[in-house]
Amino acid sequence: MSARKGTRITLWVLTSVVIVAIIAVASVVVVRQLNAGPDIPPGTPARPALIAASPTIHAVSPDAPEPTPSGVRRALAKVAAAPALGKLTGEVTDPLTGTTLWSRNPNQPLIPASNTKVLTAAAVLLGVPHDKRLTTKVVAGADGQVILVGAGDPTLSSQPTGADTFFTDAPRIASLAKQIRDAGITVTSVAVDTGAYTGPTMDSTWDRRDIAGGDITPIEPLMADAGRIKPLDEFSPRVDDPAITAGQALAEALGVDSKVTIESADAGAKVVAKVTSAPLVTRVNDMMRYSDNVLAEALSIELSQVTGGEASLEGGAQAVRQTLETKGFDLTGVTLHDTSGLSYANRVPAALLDKLMSGTAGTAQPKLRPMLDGLPIAGGTGTLADRFDPKLTEGAGWVRAKTGTLTGVSSLTGTVLTVDGRVLSFALMSNGTSPADARPALDAVAGALRECGCR
Repeated sequence: MSARKGTRITLWVLTSVVIVAIIAVASVVVVRQLNAGPDIPPGTPARPALIAASPTIHAVSPDAPEPTPSGVRRALAKVAAAPALGKLTGEVTDPLTGTTLWSRNPNQPLIPASNTKVLTAAAVLLGVPHDKRLTTKVVAGADGQVILVGAGDPTLSSQPTGADTFFTDAPRIASLAKQIRDAGITVTSVAVDTGAYTGPTMDSTWDRRDIAGGDITPIEPLMADAGRIKPLDEFSPRVDDPAITAGQALAEALGVDSKVTIESADAGAKVVAKVTSAPLVTRVNDMMRYSDNVLAEALSIELSQVTGGEASLEGGAQAVRQTLETKGFDLTGVTLHDTSGLSYANRVPAALLDKLMSGTAGTAQPKLRPMLDGLPIAGGTGTLADRFDPKLTEGAGWVRAKTGTLTGVSSLTGTVLTVDGRVLSFALMSNGTSPADARPALDAVAGALRECGCR
């Protein structure tokens, strides 16, 4: 598709269309492996050339047929009434016109689970330069000691040079060790400096059992692989002492056999090694794609620091709220105990989630546009990789959305391209039923929007 000059929406989510197309082609094209030799029958055609895919992003035409509220209501009447949805609130909007096409108690705050991260990502993108990077340093201490100074970057990795990392373009402890060795420094011990953050490392509403469950680690300004014990396993248990564990990784890389301690580096200490994170946009998208709670909390604290607030969990939550309010979003009914959505004490109305997504997909908030690239693709990537079963609903490859799941809580906020080529934003929150039942029902609602001409 192409868009004429004038008002237009650039649909980043159409990368999903390319993925679906590639999968479709791969499923129907069969390339026979023909061996050279006398057994090949005469006249057998030569093996066809391999198909080369060229993924592209296209703009959506502003002239695509416009859905009507009555049409959307008809399309969603049955799927939105599914008992599996329990208490459902939601809203659907046409970002091009700003028209609300469907809603159900959109201003009633419910537990959002990880849809809280939509607020976090939006606030961070609005309040922090998109190219901002974090620098983790090693400085010289006394008597051959080196001090690893945390900068609030949980993407720092303990993976060896050349090995995969969980986060995109992650800085490595191995690189710090190499810089130290190349400088000819004899290291006798390693310490860590966690002074960049203040306050508690765990929110009062979190359950420490979630550390072993892989959902969280104490939020310290220094950690490796967001505290994962298995660096490449999305669901790995996490450590309960992330800064010390990161220091131990540096000590091992340097061949230093001594206890890692917590120290405060002198302000003028000599920097002997440093590594930088990926740009902010990359880190936000990793957070959204994999719904990483640790990265979400770190990003909100980074926002607080940039906007002059406290470098703490509470400061991060306040910064998210203040940034969104400053940009004109209505936060009536919003309660934020954390910025990852792990807390059951959070409350968010579906209307706010939809307004943020509509602003992202439309032209009202251009700084939010990169968020679309981080949204998982239905049936394809991230936390939606195993969702939108084509036997049950439409939408695979056409929906991009942020998921949210806690016991008794399921949520889904994102965008969908209808069969008529219209981009719609939506926010759906279900409380009171099992996610095993609620998630397929939410997928069915979004899938119905995909199939809906709705006129």
